[in-house]
Amino acid sequence: MSSSMAALLLSPAATINLQPKLCPLSARPINTRAPAALFCQSIVGRDKSGGRCFKTNVKLSAEANIAKEESTSVNEKIDYGIVSVHHVGVLCENLERSLEFYQGILGLEINEARPHDKLPYRGAWLWVGSEMIHLMELPNPDPLTGRPEHGGRDRHACIAIRDVSKLKVIFDKAGIPYTLSKSGRPAIFTRDPDANALEFTQVDA
Repeated sequence: MSSSMAALLLSPAATINLQPKLCPLSARPINTRAPAALFCQSIVGRDKSGGRCFKTNVKLSAEANIAKEESTSVNEKIDYGIVSVHHVGVLCENLERSLEFYQGILGLEINEARPHDKLPYRGAWLWVGSEMIHLMELPNPDPLTGRPEHGGRDRHACIAIRDVSKLKVIFDKAGIPYTLSKSGRPAIFTRDPDANALEFTQVDA
């Protein structure tokens, strides 16, 4: 044993710095969108003796940056100028049969300003207040049977009206089945000839 090593072992005041030295890190950029485990891989290097070393505080810093970015994006208001619902597309097997329901029973009028000569299928645009229903004569991928009895439990379009009781009388005279709102509010649900569910909810004048 050398004299310098013996002096080190016998001296009570001798201390050894156990803090590891950081090694040169890989030049590969850190992907701040990757999972936390990948941050460690991105900064693994080797010291002079060939052993692995890594710096964990970089990982924590990257995670903090991600949290900050996510917080900023969540708090930003999404604004691209929404005005209203323009129209609802409804599929039908036979346009004339559907028009008997939408025009003859519901009393909706066709918007003649929107012709169908540029579309590869038949259809009609019906006014619903200032918005529209677009009837499209196309194959319907939805089954006609096995649907919920109450249209409120199925995907549906909702139309605001002034008097649910008057529409109820119209449905009764025409023999059209319907259900009322399960919550007790003034609303009535029915289906068109292709089983598309419609809700009519009463609003104040």
